[in-house]
Formats: sequence, structure tokens, C-alpha cells
Amino acid sequence: MLCGVVMSKECTNVPTQLSSHSLRYELLSSKNESWKEQMFSHYHLTSTDDSAWSILRPRKMLKEEEKFDWMMMYGKIKNSGGVKAIDGILNEVSLHGVRIEPNSMHGIAQQTNLEYLLIVWCGSFGKLQVWRLLVIRMEVVRLRMLSFAVILSVITLVPPHRCGLAHITTASKQKMSAVVSALSACQEKMGSGYLSAFPSELFDLFEAIKPVWAPYYTIHKILAGLLDQYTVAGNVKALMMTTWMAEYFYNRVQKVITKYTIERHWLSLNEETGGMNDVLYKLYSVTGDSKNLRLAHLFDKPCFLVLLAVKADDISGCHANAHIPVVVGSQMPYEVTGDPLYKEIGTYFMDIVNSSHSYATGGISVDEFWSDPKWLARTENEESCTTYNMLKVSRHLFKWTKEMAYADYYERALTNGVLTTTTGEHNSIPFGAATGLIQYIPSSLDWKSGKVSVSQKIEPVVSWDNRLRVIIRISSTGRSSGPSSTLNLRIPIWTHSSGVNATLNGKDLSLPTPGNFLTVTNTWGQGDKITLELPMILRTEAIKDDRPEHATVQAILFGPYLLAGHSSGDWYIVANSTTALSDLITPIPADYNANLISLMQESGNTTFVLTNSNQSFQMEKYPEAGTNAAVSATFRLISLDKSSVKPSEYKDLIGKQVMLELFDLPEMFISHQGQEQSLGIADSSDEGGSLFRVTAGLDGKDSTVSLESESQKGCFIYSGVDYKSSSTVKLSSNTKSSDAGFKQAASFTFGNGISIILLVSSRKGQRETSFCHHCLALEIILS
Repeated sequence: MLCGVVMSKECTNVPTQLSSHSLRYELLSSKNESWKEQMFSHYHLTSTDDSAWSILRPRKMLKEEEKFDWMMMYGKIKNSGGVKAIDGILNEVSLHGVRIEPNSMHGIAQQTNLEYLLIVWCGSFGKLQVWRLLVIRMEVVRLRMLSFAVILSVITLVPPHRCGLAHITTASKQKMSAVVSALSACQEKMGSGYLSAFPSELFDLFEAIKPVWAPYYTIHKILAGLLDQYTVAGNVKALMMTTWMAEYFYNRVQKVITKYTIERHWLSLNEETGGMNDVLYKLYSVTGDSKNLRLAHLFDKPCFLVLLAVKADDISGCHANAHIPVVVGSQMPYEVTGDPLYKEIGTYFMDIVNSSHSYATGGISVDEFWSDPKWLARTENEESCTTYNMLKVSRHLFKWTKEMAYADYYERALTNGVLTTTTGEHNSIPFGAATGLIQYIPSSLDWKSGKVSVSQKIEPVVSWDNRLRVIIRISSTGRSSGPSSTLNLRIPIWTHSSGVNATLNGKDLSLPTPGNFLTVTNTWGQGDKITLELPMILRTEAIKDDRPEHATVQAILFGPYLLAGHSSGDWYIVANSTTALSDLITPIPADYNANLISLMQESGNTTFVLTNSNQSFQMEKYPEAGTNAAVSATFRLISLDKSSVKPSEYKDLIGKQVMLELFDLPEMFISHQGQEQSLGIADSSDEGGSLFRVTAGLDGKDSTVSLESESQKGCFIYSGVDYKSSSTVKLSSNTKSSDAGFKQAASFTFGNGISIILLVSSRKGQRETSFCHHCLALEIILS
């Protein structure tokens, strides 16, 4: 029966087209009834039955009228007096004691999220209006994401001392309380405990196995947001609302099981239900109410979890977004009941995903689905939502096992797969008990149980220094030295044992091999300092694809950082089997990141910059940092007398000869073709057209400069001041010295370079390909 029923794909959202959110919305909004009928004709398929789930462990058979009750009875709950902690599980340090350094890339990501929440969702900092939150959410059609409780719970985590945000934090907390009160009034008016922007009739369709778009997915978000309001912000009313909602859905599910069968309920779970089991297990851990535990277990999707429990790798073709939250939720029973079955499920799931479905970024799916195992080549994108949920899976596993592999995966997925989406997911920096620094992220920790404060600073990573340097400062929070306590510092698997170095107040510490923790026990005083140096090496990883034709596709990593080629078109690195990677890819020298500038002009309220557009120079709007356009608008200013100045010190360059090297094309320079001809590109041998002399700005302004050709005296780089037509920038002269338009068009302001910092480069002929963060793979051909 297990093989015949459970080990099929029938209950895993396999009509793959319908699991696409965009297509589902289009379908449900369509008036084409024949298309709907065709698409939904095989929508709900045969699900597993009770016996498939029961085969995993013996259960006491209950009376027919108690069918809905038996799900709680799995494995006999040992803690009838309430929830008990499981021995050996690490405790997470309270987020209230953790602060991200605001100027770090993680802090900037957190700030970006905050600004998005406050401005886009809430209107503006000063107009965080409760009615607007409620009305906006209720006007969204179909998938009405009533998630403002979630949004506002995030705002509670904003550090109150952050510059300019103290008043926002205070106001936001007041608004959160007001939103909860407004929602409570809605719930009271409905009178049943139900709370959502869409009518409860959608659940009638869900229970009748008729097409409806994921109503439980939305309910999970509401429940999770309200529960956060209680656990993070201490809002007791939010907890009362959560338990009332849970009671409502407990009664609904009970009626379905009583009227029909448990199989009918399992069948309805073919629709995406989000993390219903997760939030209900968490609610049980707060309330100790066995009904919450029972309902949570009813959302453990057996036809998927059974496969993992019996160690069957059959997740290919499944909708990842629908199933990873179920796995995350299924990890909770181990923590709240001690049932080892769920530890095995989470562990095996992580094993098969990591071994057969993971990209170099830590991402694990494309277009929301799992492909066949080890068939990942030629993938063009990944789903960041699934990567985010995998962070939760790995965090649970690390808490249980303390195994370094899970912490290393978390670092990779966060750094290369999630951080680029500006998600502030950093719960996993420290853990409690004997506190361990698990992720090296610029941050501070108020470690109350250890009676010390801990801060960590990470020096910026650069290509010419292959060490990740971490500086950790520990101070007693009392007036004198505190009690002895222990810090555990992660020595990542990716580092090299021969070069790892650690000191405490200047004295060397004995180090473990990579993949273990450095344990430091001390009676901490005021200003104790630990320094940690972790060597980073260039290394390759073959893509997880066992087809011979893709054997040459590999990713290049530098320590924990995935590198990406900044180039146009496909590039290949050709090497023999004995060639070291460091011989093929050499670090960009330190001075290459010096003297990076942009050439700007103002027009109205808009800033324009000189930009290389397919080897044609134009004035374009100032780009966002880190984009391709930013790279194309950045140049390295080379002074022939080897002087080095900052853009703010441009006056020191007046009268000097300079060349402008294209940052994305090393050893290629801006060059002119003659008077009234467009600017072009030449290599360093063509100094005649590439040499310019810096003069004071022709427009007479103190802040501008002009660039005069050394070979064509009286001719200057000239924009035309016609930004709308995208006309090319050229070399031009004007015999009319009083022509204000010409003077304006030939005057520029030096700005800082706006490109990303590139780490390494690989020469290919007369051209280099630079590598930076965030790619899926690069093809390396071994000859």
C-alpha cells in the first residue's frame, strides 16, 4: 500500500502549470470556461489514506466518532503538563538583544526592507494610517494577502537607537497596537473567530475539492503575523485573536473529517497551505492547548512527509513553495514533543536537497519547482522564496545537531541567494547557552545570560587580501569583570587550516581544524578582543548535474562568496587538468580600485553621467549602484605623473595629463577620432587620442572641470547638453568663447565611481573578464 499509494506524485501539486501563481491568477480571472474546465479536469488527484501515515508508527485505534482526535495521539505525547524543552537543542538568543551594523551590506538590506514596508505598504513615515492598511489589503483581488500584521511585526525589530528611526519605531508600535485593535473589532463583528479579507465561502470550495486559490496560505500569514505581535511585541490581544482563529479552523476541519473521512481532508491539502502546521505548532508551544497540536498535525501533509520518513527521494516535479513550509512546520513537533520521527524527516529532506537539487548560490528550485535530481544545468533563474525557507530548515537542523555543514549552508544561501533580495534574515548570528557566533556579520549582541556585550566587525573583503578578518570585542556589562563564560566561534569548512589564525588580547589561541568550533572560555573584563583570520581560497564546484555533456559547468567561489563573470556573451576558461585555478584567475590589484570616478552633468533636477553604451559614449541618467549601468558609467582616472587624488580634490589635477580607463574593459581607454567626431575606445598604445589635459571648467563654476585633448588643442569632450535624444558624446571646439551652451556642455563634475567592487579577474587575450558575487555557474573546460 505504501508503494502503491504514497510513493506516487498524485498528491504533490503535480499539475505543475496550476501551481504557478501567475498562471493560476490568470486562469481564475479568465472568462474562458472551456479553458478552465480543461485545466481543472485533473486538478485534484487521489491522495494517500490514513493507513499510509499510520504505517510509520503504531497507533491506538479510536472510535469512529473520534477520528479527528487520533491525529494528536501519534507517539503518545509525553508532556501532558505543557510544552517541555528537548535536551540538547540550542536556544536562540532573543532578537531584542541583536543589532545589525547599519552601514554593513546586511544593515543596508534591513534598512531597505524597512523603508519598503513603511513607504510602499504604509504610505509614508508620517502617515502610517491604520484605515489605509486595512482598506488596501481588502481591495486586493483573489489572493488577498491580509499580511499587515506580519509587516508590522517586522517593524518591531527595528533597533530603536538607529539614527533617525527612534520616532518611527515608537509611532509604529502604536500603529501596530491600533491595527490589532481594528482587526479585533472585525473579528468580533464576524463573531465566529474567522478573520480574513475574503469570505469564508472560499473554504467551502476548498473543502469540496473545487478550484480555489490557496486560502489557507493567506490564513497562515494572518496567524503568523498575529502570533508575532504577541511573541515579539507582547500584545496579549493578538494572542487571544490567534487562539480564536485556531479554534474556528479546528472546528471546520473536525466537521470535514466527521462528515466525510480523514482522507477527504488529506485530499484538500493538494492546494498550497503555506506553513499552517508551523504556526499551529508554535501556538501550541505558547498555549499548551492540545487542540492546537492536533490541528497542526492535521496539516502535516502525509503523502509528502511519508516519503521523507521512509527515505524515498521523490521530490522532483513537486511544487517547492508548497512543500518546504510543510517541512519547516514538521520540524516543530520534534522540538515541542520530542518525536524523533520529525528529526529524521527534516534531516533526510536537507540531505537530498543539498546533494541533488542545490545550486552554487544555495538556491534549490526554478520557477517554484524541483527538477529531476542532478539535472540542474542550463538553469536561468532560481526561486528566492524557497531559498529563504531553506534557511529555516537548516537553522532547525543546526540547533538540533550543532553540525557545521548546516551553518555553512546557511551562510552560503544567505550571502549568495537571499541577501540580494534585501531580506533581513539574520536570526542565526548567535545562539544561546554557551553562545556561539555562527555567522560573521557586522553586529552586536547584548548577551544577558553571560552578562557581557559582544560586537563583531568584519573588514571588507578585497581581492588582494585573501583573508576574512573578524574582530570581536567582549565587555562585561557589570562594573567589574563578570563570571566566566564561553564563546564558540565557527571555523568554516571553506577556509584553509594552514593559515587560520586567532588571538585573544594579542595572544595566540589553539585552533581546531576547519569545520569545528573554536571554544574560548574567559572571565571577560572591559574591552577584551578576539581577532580571527580565515584564509579564503579560489575553488570550483561542479554543478549538480550527472549528464556527461554538462561535466564542465562549474561555479567559482572565493571563500564563502560565489563569483560571477561580468562579461557579455558566453565565456570559457580553458585549462588542462594540472593547471591551478589561481593561475587562470588572478586578483585585481589594490590600486585598480583607486581613482574610480564618474563624469557628471546636471540638467534641471536630474543628474546625468558619461556612460559607455556598446563602445559608444552617451550621457545617461545616474544609475543605481551595483547595476551594469553603474559599471559602464565608472572610469579609472590615470594621471601620467602617477598622482592619486580623490574626486573631491579635482583641483589638484588641473593642468595635468590624464587618461580615462573603462572599468569594465581593463587597459581600454576613452579616445577621440578627431574634431567633431564621436568618442571611441582604444588600447593604451594609442596615447595620442587617449590623452586629455584637465582644465578648470569652461562654465566658470568652482565645482567643474573640462577635458581638453592633448593632440587637438582647443577641443574638449562635449556632451551637447541634449539628453533626450541620446546623442553621442564627441570631441568639439567652439571659436565663440562667449557661447554659454558650449561651455556648459564641455564642463563636468568629478564624482565617485559607482560600480560594484570586483574581486578577481581572468585575462583572455587582450581582454579581461572580471568576477563578482552571485552567479549560478561558469563553464570551465578542462583540456
